[in-house]
Formats: sequence, structure tokens, C-alpha cells
Amino acid sequence: MNYLKYISVCCCLLLFSCDKKIENNDELITIDSTEIVKPEYGFGFELNNYRVERDTIKRGDNLGLILGRHNFDATEIHYIVEKVKDSFDVRKIKAGNILTLLKSKSDPPSLEVLIYEPNKMGYNVIDFRDSTQAYTVNYPVTYKTKTIAGEIDGSLSTSISKAGLDSGLATKLANSFAWTIDFFKFQKGDKFALSVKEKYINDSIYVGTEEILGAYFEYKGKDIYGFPYSKDGSQKPDFFDEEGKQMKTMFLKAPLKFFQITSKFSKNRFHPVQKRFKAHNGTDYAAPHGTPIMATASGTVIQTGYTSGNGNFVKIKHNGTYSTQYLHMSKILVKKGQYVQQGQTIGKVGSTGLATGPHVCYRFWKNGVQVDPLKQQLPVSEPMNKNELPKYLEHITPIKKDLDTKLTEKFKA
Repeated sequence: MNYLKYISVCCCLLLFSCDKKIENNDELITIDSTEIVKPEYGFGFELNNYRVERDTIKRGDNLGLILGRHNFDATEIHYIVEKVKDSFDVRKIKAGNILTLLKSKSDPPSLEVLIYEPNKMGYNVIDFRDSTQAYTVNYPVTYKTKTIAGEIDGSLSTSISKAGLDSGLATKLANSFAWTIDFFKFQKGDKFALSVKEKYINDSIYVGTEEILGAYFEYKGKDIYGFPYSKDGSQKPDFFDEEGKQMKTMFLKAPLKFFQITSKFSKNRFHPVQKRFKAHNGTDYAAPHGTPIMATASGTVIQTGYTSGNGNFVKIKHNGTYSTQYLHMSKILVKKGQYVQQGQTIGKVGSTGLATGPHVCYRFWKNGVQVDPLKQQLPVSEPMNKNELPKYLEHITPIKKDLDTKLTEKFKA
């Protein structure tokens, strides 16, 4: 019995040996089952020909230190750095980025090719074979237009992400629509639509959003459209509505990007520190200590300083009609006589003076009288040139059509 088992095992070994022989009619066919290694390519090299290693750029690293770790001496390093400096910017090596090292299969292995990836857009190569040379490879880039529609559910960033776009767009939109929409007053279920240009490598790898083409928001029952457009040949685009009216007003809606109104303009408010009723001629915007405070409009700083009530403050004159003041700063970042641009940081949120917590008290003057800025019909910025309007309307027509089509598809009855 044991002898029969032995014969069976031998037969199996013969049948499944490396070289199989099969009779096919009168022919004897030999099949070589030796594994064939397919060439693997990367960065333009056949990687099978090398020992492939990975190295991470360390803080304080430079090309000389990196080469030193891979057995290049000082003379060789000096020669290489001088040879490649015009093609490989050695100063821009960043900690945390990855190096791919292609080494010879000899013993000991020597570094033949160094590949550095500064970002997703391409890579730098230093080739030590034959004569040292360096070059850069940029991946082919394509752009795709993407239009989505959705409903507000939670924050705008969360809602945008659920709809399939980069949540970081919320900040850009908040800045662009700041004069028209208070993004903290969206209602759940409010509709929105966005059309963007996305960037891809090799037509398949998503890199990020290149630009916003157009946006729609349902806000307080109104339809609000916005389209970026560079008027009169300017480099930086402004947002205009579907009729070509600039969305930007002379004043920002608030001196902070993100905030909570804790006290409004009032002729008779109970003061939390003085414990008595008195007029509150400003609007309090609460925010974490150190939050940047912005000038709500361009103008000249006419006063900075400190008082026991106002704490650190800045006052700006915008024109013959309007002035604004910003109180309780932890730090003042501008000087008297300095001209500031709308949106420029002029100080940091604090709780200096009579304040129970970090906030900025925003005061607003019209013709020398303090008024409630939230109730003012503020002037708009310079309108679009009438001669340029037809060109603008032609530009936005297909974008608006895409937004409306996506909204119809998403919310059709």
C-alpha cells in the first residue's frame, strides 16, 4: 500500500514539473512555465533594472546632506550641486516630501538616479549615469467644468462637500458674496448651485478647483447669482450679478470673516460691566481672541489709541460721509495717517477696555452721527462699463444656463 502511494506521488511530480511535456497526436509540445517578469516603468525608467528606495526629506535637509547620506563625498557633492543648479532649484527642497532613489543592483549599490516630487504636478530628476544632468517633467494638465446643485444642510462647506465639490470653496464664496449674503443666516433646505473648473493630471487625477465660474444661492426667498469677471482688463476678477451689477458694496457687511453678533446697536441697552442701562452705539461681533479685524471699507486711519472704555481702538475715515471705529482690540496693526484697503487686517480681536469677553465693537458714522450699520442702504462700488456689458452677458449666458439646468434636474417636480 505504501509502495502504491509512493508511485502516485512520483507521477504527480512528473506531471507538474517545471517543463511540461504533452503529447498532441504525433507531436511532442514542451511548455516552459518559468515566470516572465513584465517590465515596470515609473518616472520614465524601467524600475526592474534598479534597486528602488524611498527617502523622506528631513527638516534642515539640502541636496548636499541628502547626497552625503548616499555615499557621495564632498568633492562629488560640490560638482553635482554646481552642475544642476540651473535646472534643479536646490533651495526649494521641502521637508516631508518624498525622494525616489534608483540604485544599481551591484554590491555595494550606487545611486544612479534621484527623483524629487515637489508637488502633484510633476517631478525633478538628477541622473548621475554617464554625465550628471538634471531636468524637470511636468505632467499634462487638463481642465473640466463641473456643475452641481444641492440644499443647505448644516454648514455651507458640509453641503458643498455632500454635493461633490471641494468644501474649501465655501470660504472663497463667503468672501465673494460677503456684501450680499450673510452665510450664517442660511436656512436648512435653501438651494444652491455651483459651476467650477477643476484641474486634473493625465486627465484622471484630481488636483483641485482651478476657479469658480458661477454660483447661485436661494437666500431669504430671493434668487442670487454671481459670476467672477475681470472688467476693463484688470487681473483680479470681481463678482457681478446676472445683470452686470457689481455685488461688492463700498462696505463689508462685518469687520470679521466669521463671527457671532452678541449685541446690536441700541439706544437703551443694559451694560454688562457697568450694570446700568445706556445707549450702545455699536454692534458687537464675538470671535476668538486674536481673530483678524478687517477694515470694512478703504480709507485713512484718523485715530488709534487706548481709552479705559474702548480699550485699543482704530478709527477710519472713508470719505466725507462715512467713518468707522473698531474697539477692544488685543493688538493694533495700523498707524494714524495710514491708508488701508477694504478687507485689510487692521488689528486683532481682544477684550481690552470695558469688555466681558473677546469681541470687536463696530461703530459707524454717517455725516458725523453714529448710526446702525445693519440698517443702512450702503453705496455700491463702481458699476461695469456699459460698453463692456454685452461682452459680460455673452460670457455668463452658458454658465447661468448650466446652473439653471442642474437646479431643474435636481429639484424638478
